[in-house]
Parts: sequence; C-alpha cells; structure tokens
Amino acid sequence: MIVQDVTNSFLFEILQGGIHAPEDVYRIALYRETAVLSRLTTAYTTKEEVIGSQGYAPGGQVLQGRMVKPDGNTSTLGWRNPLWPNASITARGGLIYNFSKQNRTVAVVDLGQNFISTNGNFLVTLPETLIRIGG
Repeated sequence: MIVQDVTNSFLFEILQGGIHAPEDVYRIALYRETAVLSRLTTAYTTKEEVIGSQGYAPGGQVLQGRMVKPDGNTSTLGWRNPLWPNASITARGGLIYNFSKQNRTVAVVDLGQNFISTNGNFLVTLPETLIRIGG
C-alpha cells in the first residue's frame, strides 16, 4: 500500500537541525502497486521498485528545479515534474529521497492508480503542496 505523505524522518531531521540544502541531490524512484510506502519509510529501497523497465534506471531520477515558496503561514518545497522519455513503465507511486543524505526519505507520492507508458513518455505530476510546513 502506498500512502502519500511527508515522511516522519524528514520532519524529525528538520526539527533536529538537519539541513536540507539547495545543493543537495533529491531523487524520485517509482514503485509498483504492491510496494509498502508511507510516512514511516525512512530510506530509499529497491523493494517493489519498477527496476527492469525500459527507460528506467534503479534509483529513479534526479529531481530538477527545486522550489521553496512561502504560502501564507506555511512554506512549500517542490520540484519540476519528472519525465522518463521513451519508457515502458507501470507505476503506482514514488518515493522522494535525499541522495546527498544517505538516501533518507522526504515524501511518498501516491499516483492514485497504476499509470502505464509503453515506449512513450512517463510523466509524474507532483502535488504542489505535498511538502508543506507550517500553519
């Protein structure tokens, strides 16, 4: 079961003074519907990752376009939507993790259903307010 949320380990690190710097490398890995991912997931895992799919490499891909935005009493963290071109992938969710910090997790993304691409583009639309702190 894939449950979309910010991970507890990410929130704990922020409260402990763990720095998630702009130069850190964040990645998103894709997972089958049988994956067990939730706010309790602490690190990137290969279990039920879509490894072996055409156009997809283990560990997923680097997220680009890091954006931190104030939004009233809250702030959000996000990236551009990742795209795998010419890919044959079936995925139900994703795991965002900080590659620069021992692959520790940031958030789980639930796509809501299986999405399939066959030798075409596989685009993940990230929720704008997935990672939201404050208010």
